[in-house]
Amino acid sequence: MNYIVSIVGRTNVGKSTLFNRLVGRRKAIVHVTSGVTRDRIYGSSEWNGVQFSVIDTGGFSVLTNDVLEKEIKNQIFIAIKESDIILFLIDIKIGILDADREIAKILRKCKKIILLVVNKVDNGKYIYSDTDFFRLGFQRYYYISAINGSGTGELLDKLIEIFKQEFLKKKENILENKSIPRFSIVGRPNVGKSTLINSFLNKNHHIVTNISGTTRDSLDVFYKKYECILVDTPGVRKKSKIRDNIEFYSTIRTFKTIEYADVCFLMIDADHGWKKQDMNIFRLVKKNHKGIIILVNKWDLFHKKNVYTQEDYECLIRKKIYPFDNVPIFFISAKNKDGIHDILPMAYHVLKFRNHRLKTNILNKIMLPILKKKPPTPKKKNKFITIKYCTQLPSYTPKFIFFSNFPQYIKESYKRFVENKIRSHFDFIGVPIQIFFRKK
Repeated sequence: MNYIVSIVGRTNVGKSTLFNRLVGRRKAIVHVTSGVTRDRIYGSSEWNGVQFSVIDTGGFSVLTNDVLEKEIKNQIFIAIKESDIILFLIDIKIGILDADREIAKILRKCKKIILLVVNKVDNGKYIYSDTDFFRLGFQRYYYISAINGSGTGELLDKLIEIFKQEFLKKKENILENKSIPRFSIVGRPNVGKSTLINSFLNKNHHIVTNISGTTRDSLDVFYKKYECILVDTPGVRKKSKIRDNIEFYSTIRTFKTIEYADVCFLMIDADHGWKKQDMNIFRLVKKNHKGIIILVNKWDLFHKKNVYTQEDYECLIRKKIYPFDNVPIFFISAKNKDGIHDILPMAYHVLKFRNHRLKTNILNKIMLPILKKKPPTPKKKNKFITIKYCTQLPSYTPKFIFFSNFPQYIKESYKRFVENKIRSHFDFIGVPIQIFFRKK
């Protein structure tokens, strides 16, 4: 049984700090700058054997002229609608502000269970300080310090008690389940990663603006149609282009997301082409041995202005990523949903080969005649190199070991030759392969 708890409140009251404490890891960025969190961030928590989902939201602001502030409010309203229980967080040190009163009015209108959580109670004297948060009109309230954890145990006990009393029906599981494939969308800023997820879901799930760097956290969403988790990530800039700590943390979060992904969608802007930073991301995905699919976005706009065909453009990319050029490439328009319908089926195809295990007898039957016909050229003279046997290692990603009489003399170019032969006979499309030579 899965329950959803959302944390709402104005900016800088400690929502992300409480979120990180509930999920047990630093998933949401915490910074002294207000307004760091913009989208909804999902995480999973467990207390006394009961699992539930937690949603961190952006800070509510009374300002209405800013486009980004309006989008953040929309995300908060969606989180409220999705939730079973809402934790309304306020700052006891600052007291009640207009934004707190505005949030209280909104929450009183929704038919949800609301717990008023008074944060930053780092000292017992604050409990008796002259604040008027009782006037907000909520019966259930709890004193906590999200930064050091005091009071959170009592809050969690109350959540579990409410779960057991109020909810009997099972809900769809949107927790971070390891058995559910994770597909991460990575790339430089403003290439259309959030737009693609919104197009998959047919709704504005993530904030999309023309402002580069709108997404700052890695954002998970369960896609029921394909039974997978889609992960939106912040754009990865060059180190020299990172302007502040928040961008640095966002970039690190993207690298962590790649580590936990099964398949990565590397998205580029067709108009900008394949840049050095795209190559760096590609190498990072390959280094982590993840499946990879390349998405050339905004192709509709590029094709109108240029004479390049898809074949020409694809050929240029494959030359850049050689020798690992057996990668699916899609030309799409995330905004118009052109060409996106085959992406997820291909992701499952890549995932299948990432987990594929070849039988040893079949591998030897095909590979040994090829290697015998074209044996390795030794680095030293008077060394005749032979390969006697090969097998696939029992690992999570495709790793092959070849036993030879002089493995130390086999050149790197021959490893690439062996890898290409494996790919040509056994596919492994979009999957990095590791080749090892050992002494027989």
